[in-house]
Parts: sequence; C-alpha cells; structure tokens
Amino acid sequence: MGHLNRPGPREGAAARGSSASVAPVFAEQAGLPVVPGPDWPGVRCFCTTRAGGAGSAPYDTLNLGMKAGDDPATVDENRRRLRAAVPSDPFWLAQVHGSRVLDADAPGDDRQADASVTATPGTVLAILTADCLPVVITDADARVLGAAHAGWRGLAGGVLENTLRALRDRHPRARGWRAWIAPGIGPAAFEVGSDVREAFAPDGAAALAAFAPRAGVPGKWMADLPRLAELRLRRAGVEQVIQSGLCTASHPELFFSYRRDGRTGRMATLAWLLVYPD
Repeated sequence: MGHLNRPGPREGAAARGSSASVAPVFAEQAGLPVVPGPDWPGVRCFCTTRAGGAGSAPYDTLNLGMKAGDDPATVDENRRRLRAAVPSDPFWLAQVHGSRVLDADAPGDDRQADASVTATPGTVLAILTADCLPVVITDADARVLGAAHAGWRGLAGGVLENTLRALRDRHPRARGWRAWIAPGIGPAAFEVGSDVREAFAPDGAAALAAFAPRAGVPGKWMADLPRLAELRLRRAGVEQVIQSGLCTASHPELFFSYRRDGRTGRMATLAWLLVYPD
C-alpha cells in the first residue's frame, strides 16, 4: 500500500474546526492524485480525482463507479489501481440516495445503503460521488469511523444523523466527534427548486439561509449543500467540522460532475482506521 504524501499543516480557521473552508490541497497516494482529508491521528482518508486512470471520455480517466455506464473492464482496472493505495479491499455500497447505514464489521449480502461504519483498523469504507457530498465521521480517539453519501435527499432524510447514531452505538463513551466534508457541489453551481428548500424548512432559519434566490428565475434557489451538512452535523453533536472547500462542478479538469456533464464517472472517498493511537 502506498503512503499518503501529505502537505504541511493546514493553516486557517477550518483546520481548527470552524466552518471556514481550507485552501485546495492535493497529494499523491500510490501514484494517484488525491485530495487528502484532515491529518487526524489514527485515521486516513482521501478523495480521488478524475486523474490517474485508464478510462476515455466522458469517463476519463479514473472512473470508479460500476453503474456509470463505463466499460466494466476499465473500471476494474481503475479499482485495481486504487487498491494499491489502501490497506484492504474497499467496502463498496449500492448507494440509493437514502439514509440506511451498514456495519462494515458484520456485512451481509445486502449492500444497499448510503453509509457504513467500522471499529476495525484497516477496514476501508468507500463512498462514490459525482456532486453529492462524501462525509467522513470519527471520534476524537479514532476508535470508530463512518462514511456517508449525502446528496440533498439523504441529507434531508437523516443519513448523517443515522451514521452518527451507529457510531455512538459502537462507542458510547466517545470523548467527542469530528467530520470531514469532502469535495462536492458548491453553492455557486447547485441550482434547486422550491421542493428542495422546503425539505430543509423544518431545520429552521439557519437552514433556509443556505438557499439564495437565483436572480431573475422565480422558484429557483442556489443551495449551499456543504453548509447544510455542517449545520446537521453540529446539531447532532459533532464539534469539529472541516470542509474541503472544493466544488466538483466548478473544476472539470479535476472532478467528475453529474450536474455539469450528465454522463460522467464517479470519484471515491476512502477512509480507514489505523492501529489505535497512544
């Protein structure tokens, strides 16, 4: 397995746990360019980019999604390359924009879910996205770990709260919680209808403030999905939330984006626990 070549410590409010976004940072994992997650003791996580794979347009090049319409043999090759960057086979899910959470330490045949949790070092959780938010959650001592796929439907449906509940069930005496919101669609690119805004209305004024009316287009709003995710995480008791600050729709050279391109590939966000830190 390749080692994550991390940059130096991140400066700024986000690195200390506020809602601010960090500056874009890239690293290399076993020859693949990736967006590294926070440098938390006991945890490793990163999000792939579209570079480093074997695919051709519109899946160029590192599409990791088997159901995106790409050649299966090419996706197999891309997943083989990814496997060299992680300690075990990723725990892939059959994502459905829901809120079900699976225990990766006791897997069954049914992988239809949008989040998973583990307490086993070396078990690699995996989330596929092409605009939806990948969210990694762990406790302050890195004893348990969760990864969630949070599009607006799953977010409104409670996928993050369900993931945190599953983690608390595994580690009731956790000293605190932290989360990384990996690259996803940003507020300048995510146009939604009133139905999406109404889905978050029960969350109150703070949630409605994440929707800006689109000028000249009645009934359309620009939604800040990472802000909505952070709001829900903090209300659920997550003390430290770090956002990547990267919009998948705004960087065609770096990321796949379903909203931008329609037919496109999928990135993967991978996370795993190391041996328990001292």
